[in-house]
Amino acid sequence: QVQVVESGGGLVQPGGSLRVSCAASGSIGKIMAIRWYRQAPGKEREWVATTTTDNTTNYEDSVKARFIASIDNAKRRLHLQMNSLKPEETAVYFCEWEIYDGVKKYDYWGQGTQVTDSS
Repeated sequence: QVQVVESGGGLVQPGGSLRVSCAASGSIGKIMAIRWYRQAPGKEREWVATTTTDNTTNYEDSVKARFIASIDNAKRRLHLQMNSLKPEETAVYFCEWEIYDGVKKYDYWGQGTQVTDSS
C-alpha cells in the first residue's frame, strides 16, 4: 500500500507565493507520473501539472511561468512552487501518484492541502 500526504498549504496574499509538497511512502514500485490537481469551492477538480521522474513537467496553461514543480526521487517527494497567486486559485490542492507495480498501474491520492487567498 502507498500513502500520499500533501503539505504546505495556508493563507497567501494575492500575488504572493507558496510552496506545497506531496510525499509518498510505503511499497512504491515504479513511479510513472505525479500529478497536481486543485478543486475550488463549488467547482470541479481540475488538472494543474504532471511531472515525470526525469523532472519534466507539463503545466495547465493558466499556471505556466508561475508554477514550478520539482521532484526529489530519493525522498519520494514532489514540490510545487506557486508564484503570483491569484484569488481565484484558492482551492484544495491534491496530488496523485501513478505507480506501476510490475503488473498494473495504480493511482494513489492524498487528502489535499488548502490554499486560501487572505485578502
